[in-house]
Amino acid sequence: MTLHSGAPMPEQLRHWMRAKQHPARSVPCPHCGVAAHKPCRLRTANRLLTEPHPQRISAWAQTIACCPECQVTPTVPCHDDGRALATVHDRRQQEAQETAA
Repeated sequence: MTLHSGAPMPEQLRHWMRAKQHPARSVPCPHCGVAAHKPCRLRTANRLLTEPHPQRISAWAQTIACCPECQVTPTVPCHDDGRALATVHDRRQQEAQETAA
């Protein structure tokens, strides 16, 4: 008798189970290095966090939303006078939240 891990989880069910999680968990965290869909953790204490790092939220917003402030498309970093910013504008994060809702 062989053991099977089962059929792949349907996308609708996977989405429903992750509905309680912050949508930024869909991208890897550039701060602590965890993979997508995993919770952020403190690098020193290796403790899991309930909310994602701000850098992860910025990375997520950059991948899905246009920035109304500097007029860039998704995946393009926000800029200030031609210089790329380390994080995204607040308005872009708001736009990403509205898109995810």
